[in-house]
Amino acid sequence: MFKKALIPAIALVAASVAVPAAAQSYGYGHDRGDRYERNHRGWQPIAQRKFNLDRRIDVGIRNGQLSRREATRLRYELDRLVRLEYRYQRGGLSWRERQELDRRYDQLSRQVRHERRDRDGRRW
Repeated sequence: MFKKALIPAIALVAASVAVPAAAQSYGYGHDRGDRYERNHRGWQPIAQRKFNLDRRIDVGIRNGQLSRREATRLRYELDRLVRLEYRYQRGGLSWRERQELDRRYDQLSRQVRHERRDRDGRRW
């Protein structure tokens, strides 16, 4: 009887130890040796910032806050910003380049927020 209760308890303990190890995040860019991608003083990696903005654009399209034209223009601006960021990374990012990119990402984020809230004659 005791063995029957012990086996599920051991399985539960083993699973609780294995799940956090499996969920470990290794970050972006480690394969390339890219120092910039390794969360430099709270700096979000390119992939994360692009994902967040792209997701906000998708949600705006789905719930009718953004027209296709607005979404296309916002995605075009996002792609331009990502290309600029990769170009800066080739020679290593300076403090000024990081500040400039941060400013541009913030500006694009404000644009997405504005376009999602401007209504453009839509009713909701």
